[in-house]
Amino acid sequence: MRLQLLALLSLPLLSFASEEQQIPMNNDVNTDYTPLTHSKPTLADLLTIEPSVSIFYSYARELELSTIFEDSRIKSTLFVPTNKAVMSLARKPHQGATAPSDEGLEISEEEFDSRSRRNVERWVSAHIVPESPITLDSEQHPTLLHRKSISFTPISKNDGKGPEWSRVTLEDGVRIIGMKEGLNGVLYLIDGTVSYE
Repeated sequence: MRLQLLALLSLPLLSFASEEQQIPMNNDVNTDYTPLTHSKPTLADLLTIEPSVSIFYSYARELELSTIFEDSRIKSTLFVPTNKAVMSLARKPHQGATAPSDEGLEISEEEFDSRSRRNVERWVSAHIVPESPITLDSEQHPTLLHRKSISFTPISKNDGKGPEWSRVTLEDGVRIIGMKEGLNGVLYLIDGTVSYE
């Protein structure tokens, strides 16, 4: 017991370094530092805090194009399917919209990964309009996916009340169920997905 107590009391003395052995820290404090703050969250922030779209964002985060969600200089409009909409797809985004012609043949893991990445990039790109704000009318709005545009159709039994986004549908009757504004664009939550084939 005494030996343990002696060891415990002598430990600070053993670890005490002489002043010659100590490296002085630089005392130059940058007083010009201003933290980076924004008046609104970015699209990346909105996607992070919205749990109902976590599947879409987990696919998007794996892609280079997801950097536009963080960049305050690039304005975009996102049409983000809910988790329920993604889960109800017959073929998941990494599988592609249609079965490949060589399905059933064995392919290498690298080829599988490459196809999956291309499929995900096409799917995510079809949900992004590279401008913001946009009008939700019958005009065609090109997406990041080459040769893919989104347009809107007014809901026939619309009383003209409510926000503009609640009075229209996307292709195939996909409804917009919510809207969030960010520093670098607008995020619309949709109850389906944008077709990309």
